[in-house]
Formats: sequence, structure tokens, C-alpha cells
Amino acid sequence: MSKVKTGMGRRSFIRNVSLASGGLIIGFSWLGCKRAAEEGTEEMALEMPDEWFELTGYLKIGDNGIVTIYSPNPEIGQNVKTSMPMLVAEELDVDWNNVIVEQAPLNTDVFTRQLAGGSQSIRQGWEPLRMAGATARQMLLTAAANQWEVPISELSADKGIINHTGSDRSIGYGEIAKAAAKIEVPEEVVLKENSKFKIIGTSRKNVDAKEIVTGQPLYGLDVQLDGMLIAMIVQPPAFGMELKSMDADEVKGMPGIKDVFTIDTYPEDMEKEWSDTTSFPKLVVVVGDSTWQVMQAKKALKIEWDLNTELTKQIEILEKSAGLSGSGGLENTDVHYSLMAEVGPKKSEMVRRDGNPESAFKNAARVIERSYSCPFLAHNCMEPMNFFANVTNGKAELLGPIQTPEFAEKSVSKRLGMDLEDIDIQMTRMGGGFGRRLYGHFLVEAAVISQKMGAPIKLVYTREDDMTNGVYRPAYQVTYRAALDGNNNLTAFHVNAGGISESPLFANRFPAGAIDNYLAESWAIESNISIGAFRAPRSNFIAGAEQSFLDELAEEMGKDPIQFRLDMLKRAENDPVGEENDYDPARYAGVLKMVRDKAGWDNNSSTLNRGVAAYYCHNSYVAQVLDISLKNNDPVIDKVTCAVDCGIVVNPDAAINMVEGGTIDGIGHALYSEITFKDGATQQNNFDSYRLIRHEEAPKKIEAHFVDNGIDPTGLGEPPFPPVQGALANALYKATGERFYKQPFITQLRNAGGDLKT
Repeated sequence: MSKVKTGMGRRSFIRNVSLASGGLIIGFSWLGCKRAAEEGTEEMALEMPDEWFELTGYLKIGDNGIVTIYSPNPEIGQNVKTSMPMLVAEELDVDWNNVIVEQAPLNTDVFTRQLAGGSQSIRQGWEPLRMAGATARQMLLTAAANQWEVPISELSADKGIINHTGSDRSIGYGEIAKAAAKIEVPEEVVLKENSKFKIIGTSRKNVDAKEIVTGQPLYGLDVQLDGMLIAMIVQPPAFGMELKSMDADEVKGMPGIKDVFTIDTYPEDMEKEWSDTTSFPKLVVVVGDSTWQVMQAKKALKIEWDLNTELTKQIEILEKSAGLSGSGGLENTDVHYSLMAEVGPKKSEMVRRDGNPESAFKNAARVIERSYSCPFLAHNCMEPMNFFANVTNGKAELLGPIQTPEFAEKSVSKRLGMDLEDIDIQMTRMGGGFGRRLYGHFLVEAAVISQKMGAPIKLVYTREDDMTNGVYRPAYQVTYRAALDGNNNLTAFHVNAGGISESPLFANRFPAGAIDNYLAESWAIESNISIGAFRAPRSNFIAGAEQSFLDELAEEMGKDPIQFRLDMLKRAENDPVGEENDYDPARYAGVLKMVRDKAGWDNNSSTLNRGVAAYYCHNSYVAQVLDISLKNNDPVIDKVTCAVDCGIVVNPDAAINMVEGGTIDGIGHALYSEITFKDGATQQNNFDSYRLIRHEEAPKKIEAHFVDNGIDPTGLGEPPFPPVQGALANALYKATGERFYKQPFITQLRNAGGDLKT
């Protein structure tokens, strides 16, 4: 067990007695905790007390023994709304069936990080939420000890009941809650030893599961309020274009249409938040009574578009300097790839250099060089972008799915000229995020439209609006070089990585630290196309490319792929090169050893088409072995074996779901997905042209195994996604005899012939 400072005096540790329920409310400031926490909370059972308090994060105990925990952070399907309350309930020693979870609204006065992203929820909430539960438990025990006039050391608690070892006396939390509210907040509390956990480490069902499967209103698209109008946007048809003129007279007379106008989401003089990313701030808006009426009006609008000369000029210059024939600054996918191959590496900047890589390459007996690339990707959340807004009388009420409500509130404040206290953002559960809802321009758009209309509106993006709006996963390219001496030993390693319009490079990750002579270079190419975080940002490409190259390098050196990696990690552990390496070689090697054992690698690798990959990101380590076969040149993924080191697993079933989902997602995007451009316009605008993995194409079996090391939890939502792409490429090589360097891989398989699905 460990003692932790509560970090809360009476001013920061807000508590009160609910007059309606006679219960104890224990609030805690996430700022006062060791780490700035993030999510979570829970549900179930009886009735909540009538009154509750808006705090940064808190638990509430009613006089009936029911505990309510309010979740301050967004839920995007990562199941933190279940797992985070488990941390509180564990230390509180309450019956899990008596826990209720509710989503808290945005409150920037008390929360410091109301954000869903980066796989940090459990990691950052681990100590603060446990501390909150332990603090409440200590106050309840103290109140009982005072009432019975016995030492607190003679008391114990279990499932919401306090027992006295020296007598038959017992009392429920609800009965003592009012008295506990008068107890001084302890300076420090003792947290449980891991071996004493009763809830943490056990599987608990998603607290919203019933509402989800029965279609209850949980999502932004479900919002229906009296008097609410529907708004939709019309955006330029290509990146680099803008509105020239519009004739809306006929459309305004269509049934149900209330108005048609233009908005500027982000005027030039507005100071933007980082989350205010968009390629199309100037939009046409159609507002009407129903979705169908507005969609028909959109189609009937007469709009002329023109080039935005300022946006397209820099692209023209770039193309001409590369000796390429572009299209007046309207971007094309073939030009993108030409620029990344020819121009990008020439713009490289050195990020890390160990030893003397130039000399090692000059004196090498052999140099192996390979390049890898990937296309833009759309996030394609199943729930398109949407938000409800009601801006009237100097107040703004907003409700919907957003990963960054705190940043969005600041943007609305600046855009509408309102004080933060006049803006109320409520969060719904999200039908997918994957990083797309980090960028809240659609929320700001909804607020501007409502203010213009003076009425409540729900802004809804069609699938076509969503897929062609930008904020894509960037297109990337990376070139690896390896120098081998006359004895086939690796003497130098060089990575040169970039993209449109950011680089995927992580210069201090493996194999940095394992090679004497190492060089990492980075570059980026300008673009009019807006980019943003995509599940496991940057890692989602560089991991697969790196692991593919390491496999090919191992083959050239005549080594087993797993043993080759383990040998390098051993060097990084025992005699590391450099001091900036951001991974733990022992933990990295641990998942490789586990997956080797669980997959039976040594026994079956010669008879199966299988590939291996391992990667570190978001503070966690994942290794995967993928088995594949081909049917008429169509990939059939028979099995994926996963080994994961994410520290303590709070909710095993939920963790398995995360690993399975991330694995399938990674395979699907590497095999099938891409956004391409012709004259600045996307060539895919719905699922008939944008390829996602289908049910029948998912792995037939996925096994998830977790390292049990007692380390505090780390990330899990993103780490399984990147490495499986490398395992897939390596398995495809075994099945086809060809290496795969360019995503989506299905294109190469299709070009090889066979009856492939499109």
C-alpha cells in the first residue's frame, strides 16, 4: 500500500450535505492530484438524490448508499465511463451494483483537461480517482469511529458497509454519510496494494451498453428539441477554391426552408485555438424544418466557385520548382507522390545523429534502401459531424459530440464575443472520434448559425460533407537505409521521413539507441488540404513501415525476425546509444517474447504465412503475429496473436475489445482505405468509393494476451493500431513472395491478378 497526499484543503476539497437526500458529496480537484486526470465514471442501481453539484470531478453518496460519480471527460467508445469509476469504487470499497455514472458538463473553472485523446485517460486518472475513493472511505470510517467511540483501526469496510471487529455493529455508508460530511478532510490517505484489488482487474459491462443496443438517445444526432431547426453546410468542391457567387432566391421559397446565407466561421482577425483546424471557414448555410427539406434545397442551390489565389499560389510555385506540371494550385494525388519522392528529401532537416553514419555508409559492404508511402485517410466516424446550438439573449447552449470541449468553448467565446461563463457546453456520447472530433469547427459553425437565426438549430453534416471536409490523416513517405559490413553485421541506420503536410518521424524511438551509427531526418511539404490527428498519430504509418523494413533487413542478414529485434533491444538495454531514447527495451522485448510463445512462432513459422511486428507508442508496447492465406488472390486473415504491455489492466473485457478493435482497424486501413485527389477535389465521398474493411474480411480469430507486471496503467486505445500494419505487410510477403511498400496493399494484390473485391 502507499500513502498519498490528498493535496486538498477545505477550499479545494469541495464537500456539502445534500439537503434533498441527506447524503455526502465529495468533490476533488484534479489539479490537486499528482497527475492531471481525465475521464471516467459509472452507473447502476437505485435513485440518485435530487440535488447534485457541478465540480471538476466528484463522487456523491446518497442516504440510501447509492454512489454517483460524474465523468468530466468525453466518452468516444474507449469505455472510460465504465473503467474510471471502477478506480473510485475500488478504493471506496462500495458495492459495484450501487454505483451510478453520469456525464458532467464542461466546466473550465474547475477542470484542466476535459479532453479525449492520446490514450491518457486511465493513465492520468489512475492515482487521482483512487485517491478520491480512498479519501471518502477514510472520512466515512472516521465518522463511524466517532459515533461508536472506538478506534478507527478496529473498523473495516466492504461493499458499502462499515463493520466493527470488537462488536456486532455495522452501518451502511448511506447512514453515516451526513456525519462524514462534517469530518475534516485527511491530509493523506492510504491506497490499496495491488494484491487487495477486488474490482480493478475484473470485467465489468459497459455502463451504457443497454442504452446503446436498445437505441436510446445518447448521441448528438439523437438530439430533438421543440422548435429546433436543421442546418446544413455547402462547402467548396475542391481544396483551394472559394465562393464566388450564389443565387438562393428560388431555394428560399422551397417548402420548409427558413433561410440561406453565408458564414465565416473564423474571421481573419480571430485568434484561433489549435483545435480550430478547417480548410473551409467560408460556407453556405441552408436552414429548414427537416433534414430532407434542407438536403433537397442544397441540391437546388445555384453556386459559382472560384480559385482562392492566395491558397493556390504557393502550391503552383512548389510544383514548378520541382519541374512538375501541376494544375493551377489544385492538388493531385500523383503530384503529391512525386513531390514526396523528389522534393521532400531535399528539404530534410537532421533531427538526431549518433556516431558517424556517413562514414559507416561510405565504408559499407552493402547498403539496403527501401521507401514506403501511404495516402490521406478520412476518419469516417459512423456518426457524422453534428452539433446542437441555441444562442439567444447573450447566452450560448451547446450540446453534442466533441473531444475538445474546453478548447471549443474558448473558440465560441472569441467568435461570438461572449464571456466564457455565458457559454454552456454539454457532451453527448460519440459515435466514433479517432481524432476527428478534436477539431471543433463544426461546433463553432453551429453556434454562428444559431446566433444568425436567433433560434435553436442542429447542424448536421451529410456523409459526403464529412468525407470531403478535410482534417485527414496526412499522406506520408519514409525511406530507410541500412549499412552492412562484410560479415553481414548492421553498422548504420538512416531514416528520412516526411509527408503532406507533416512528418511521421519519431527520432528517439527504436531502433534508435540500439545502433552505433544512426541518422534521422525529417521534412514536410505544404498543402491546402487540412490534416489532423488520426488514431495513433504519425505512429499509424511509421510503425508499419519501420517493422516492414526491419523484417526485410533481418532476411538479408539471415536472421529470424523476432530474434533480430530481440538482439537489438538487448543492446539498447545493456549498452544504449544516446540518452534521449524514449522506450524501455526490457518491456519492448517482453511483448516480443510473449507473442513468440503465444503464437508458437518457433514451431510453426515455416509452415504458415505469418508476419510479426512490435511497436511502442502512447506509453505502451504491443507485438503482433498475423497469419494470412490467399483465396483467389484475396487476403484471408486467419489469426492475429497480440501481446500487450499496458501495465495493470483495469477492465479485462474492455481491454480485449480495445485490442480487437484496434487490430481490425489497422488491418482495414492498411489494406483498403485511401483518399485521392484530382484537381483539388476528393475522388471518394461516401462508402461506395471509400473502402473500409468488411465483416467477412476481419480476422477469423484474435487473441489478446497482457503482460502482468503490476506497473501503473498506460495507453490502450491507440497502441494496437500501428504495429499490425507491419505484421500484415510481412505476412503478405510470405504469402505472395512480394514486398509491400505502398498502402493500400489491396492495389498491389489487385494488380497481381485474381478475383479481388473492390
